[in-house]
Amino acid sequence: MTKEKKKKSATREWVDALVFAVIAASLIRWLLLEPFTIPTGSMEKSLLVGDFLFVSKMHYGTRIPKTPLQVPLTHQKIWGTELKSYSDLIQLPYYRLPGFTSIKRNDVVVFNYPAEYEYPVDLKTNYIKRAVAVPGDVLEIKKGQVYINGALGDNPEKMQFSYDVLTDKNLSMEFFEEYGINRDGYIAFSNGVGYLVWTTEEIAKNLEKSPAITNVTKRLDREDMGESSIFPDGAYFGWNKDNWGPLEIPGEGTTIQINEETMAKYAFTIEKYEGLKNMEVRDNKLIIDGKEVSSYTFKQNYYFMMGDNRHDSLDSRYWGFVPEDHVVGKAWFLWLSLDKHKSMFSKIRWNRFFNGID
Repeated sequence: MTKEKKKKSATREWVDALVFAVIAASLIRWLLLEPFTIPTGSMEKSLLVGDFLFVSKMHYGTRIPKTPLQVPLTHQKIWGTELKSYSDLIQLPYYRLPGFTSIKRNDVVVFNYPAEYEYPVDLKTNYIKRAVAVPGDVLEIKKGQVYINGALGDNPEKMQFSYDVLTDKNLSMEFFEEYGINRDGYIAFSNGVGYLVWTTEEIAKNLEKSPAITNVTKRLDREDMGESSIFPDGAYFGWNKDNWGPLEIPGEGTTIQINEETMAKYAFTIEKYEGLKNMEVRDNKLIIDGKEVSSYTFKQNYYFMMGDNRHDSLDSRYWGFVPEDHVVGKAWFLWLSLDKHKSMFSKIRWNRFFNGID
């Protein structure tokens, strides 16, 4: 006689369903797609604050978690607390499953912010920028324009810069909205003579035609003015955010000769991201495991990332190259977009639903 199988209680069924859902969601998030929200204006107008998108792990290959001991579906903290959601007792070596493609120039990429050293690589804060240069490229920026290997680089269609917009009038929020400039896209000058505006070249030209505007001028740093905050050493090289380089982006197998100039350009990257346990720079000499070396060959690929909102983006110009092991995935498509300045149904930007990301 066959013993009748005991029926699960309603509570047990709910628990089983919940466990299955968590496991399935965790696998999808790790292997295939991860949701991401645009938190800042560094990619305006290509991507807007309040855009919700999916990041494809498949395109560049899924990265095996470096920190496997983690509460499912969390990142750095347990939801609603300041408690760590992970243990770093186990740290696995970097490995990535085969992908459909590699990072191409001008791809929009989500990656872990390299300079956040207090977290394991895969738990650093997620950033999103455009890969303007890939390994082997020689990058230069002249008067805000990107050049790759000496040739004019491709510009994002909706690339923004900052402009001085002069006027003797107090312009309303509605005035700027008519030109497609949101409330975070302008600041009034304290002396009352105009506004600092972040916008596209096309919109800047349209503003200049307005009878309310007396003058519109793009803000660009002088070519001879170095900034100490610029990577790798803006004060030493005389580089700034609008005039930078030339500099070759290193990749796996790239070999440099060790001298004062190469140490100024690449020592930071070698120290922070090449995984060397015993390395130091002394009198422009590279010392590895107590021995001076005359050349160095990079172990992984690096990328130069910039925001499309070129004058309102903290990116590779400030904190350096993005290592390959920090890459999360390719920004794929939008699934929702909400305008924080609107209310009710007007918050939803219906025209952005399911748009691909270029």
